[in-house]
Amino acid sequence: MGHIGVTEVLIILLVLPLLLLPFFAIKSILKTSFKGYDKLIWILVVLFLPVIGSILYFTTGSDSKLKEW
Repeated sequence: MGHIGVTEVLIILLVLPLLLLPFFAIKSILKTSFKGYDKLIWILVVLFLPVIGSILYFTTGSDSKLKEW
């Protein structure tokens, strides 16, 4: 029972990034400027749909960021 098998290592390597993804998404959202209520909406999306919301933020959220000159 003390040994970690290949299956457990693969599960850890696949699940760990999915668990960290919402953390990095919220960190990015908080550091970025958005217009209106976009920041609040993105935070709620990531909190209620952690994996899907994070993927959506990183793929489409950059379109709603304010452009800095």
